[in-house]
Amino acid sequence: MSLSYVRSLLITDPIIIVATIIMGSISMLTSLFDSKGVAQHKIARIWSRMLLAVSGVKMRIEGLEKLEPGGCYVLVGNHRSLMDIPVIMAHIPLQVRFFAKKGLFLIPIMGTHLRRAGHLPVVKDDPRASLKSMSDAARIIRESGISVMLFPEGGRSTDGLKDFKEGAAYVAIKAGVPVVPVAMLGTREVLPMGSMQIMSGVVELRIGDPIPTANFTLKDRALLTQTMRDKVAELIGESTAEPQKTR
Repeated sequence: MSLSYVRSLLITDPIIIVATIIMGSISMLTSLFDSKGVAQHKIARIWSRMLLAVSGVKMRIEGLEKLEPGGCYVLVGNHRSLMDIPVIMAHIPLQVRFFAKKGLFLIPIMGTHLRRAGHLPVVKDDPRASLKSMSDAARIIRESGISVMLFPEGGRSTDGLKDFKEGAAYVAIKAGVPVVPVAMLGTREVLPMGSMQIMSGVVELRIGDPIPTANFTLKDRALLTQTMRDKVAELIGESTAEPQKTR
């Protein structure tokens, strides 16, 4: 049994569990007085920073200056670990909302929290419901002035960047906001897929140049999707020639 495993089991994990219960409870109470999820987002940022600090994660960040304070964007990135979301929440200085599996919204307490915080459900096996969710996201971006974060691979990857799905491009074009490619490196080493052992390490967050969508129509979403993938691939240092197929 390694020293890092013992540390995670006896120190890191218990602290994170307690912090999650406390911060989650505060967030739920706050949601009763904040229908837009702004305060909940601030609490989520604090929780994310606590999680990263307790885990011993050191951050290297590039490109934050490319984001306008208070700007509205569709952020797209690679997805390698459950640690990706705390990294985004802690360090992207925007009101960011996420897409989550519809099943999570059916879980008592968690589902209520997700809805009140302004996060959005996505239905993978129902194209009509999925399209409605994407349209709702575009409307919310326009009306509420928030940004959304999507992982267009459709799930966590284990062996390279997979093909991107077109949902993110649809939302960005429909909302008329720029797409921002985002890359995260090192999150898989900090929290491997299928593991609950959080280890210390260095995580890099790289933010690319915003891609304007003003000249795109919905017919161009395949082109925009490929452009997004190419930009994310460049940020993680991966060839854009042969994307990995979604399994």
